Amino acid sequence: MVMSMTGYGFDTFHLEETTITVEIRSVNSRYLDFIPKIPRSLHELEMDIKNIIQANFVRGRIEVYISITGDYLTNKTLQVDYHLINQYINQMKIVQNKYGLVGDLPLTALTSNEDLFSIEETKTSSDSIKQLLLHSVEKAAKQVLVNRESEGAFLIKDIIKRIKSIESMVKSVEERQENVYVHYRNRIKERIEKHVGDSIAVDQAQLLQEIALLAEKGDIVEEITRILSHIHHFRQVIQHENPIGRKLDFITQELHREVNTIGSKSVDSKISEWVVSMKSEIEKIKEQLQNIE
Repeated sequence: MVMSMTGYGFDTFHLEETTITVEIRSVNSRYLDFIPKIPRSLHELEMDIKNIIQANFVRGRIEVYISITGDYLTNKTLQVDYHLINQYINQMKIVQNKYGLVGDLPLTALTSNEDLFSIEETKTSSDSIKQLLLHSVEKAAKQVLVNRESEGAFLIKDIIKRIKSIESMVKSVEERQENVYVHYRNRIKERIEKHVGDSIAVDQAQLLQEIALLAEKGDIVEEITRILSHIHHFRQVIQHENPIGRKLDFITQELHREVNTIGSKSVDSKISEWVVSMKSEIEKIKEQLQNIE
């Protein structure tokens, strides 16, 4: 089962007049990153939520949003620091007298000061909230997994199609390479004849030696063999392993290296065209793999 790292899950439940909503968003990440965004009144459940995330996901940035509508879980009380307010007003009066300032102290000067007023939350949650919430998180996580599986199937289908295209081009390169040797021979013969003139017969031994040297420089048999081996390994990983993202990324890098080598050795324009096309397909595969778990 191939998993994408992009997904979304949602669940909601009610407790008397309170509605609790759980949302989970997943995006790609090199590792498993748990990002909780939950009310302070539920912070004691953060580790339990994290355990659920770790049990369901291997890689990805997993953001868990929990929102509460209603007052069942918390009572909010406004706290006023009267002692500090008294000091504040007394000091303001001293400043007025010292500098001859006139006018009343505006109320907003007090209410805008966060040190003077604060909101305190008092928990009133029952024991049942824990099980209900964790069950809701589990349901949302399962939805994310369904989304990720569906997206993963789509991505891997596209990747397999591109791998097949690369394999086809490599085999075309392999077939073309046989004709390249004939091209080498004719081109070298033309150069020698042009250099020595038509009156002097071409030394067949020299011709064969030149062909052999040029053919050795342009020999891509090993690269073709390794590419086909990497493609075989790529397919095996898709069929038999999970998670697969990192391993496939490594194989893709090896494919890119071998194709690059063929490009640097090739003196044939058609092979060079195939190299460009293969590199384009490999780049697209690398982009897709960034979102595969």
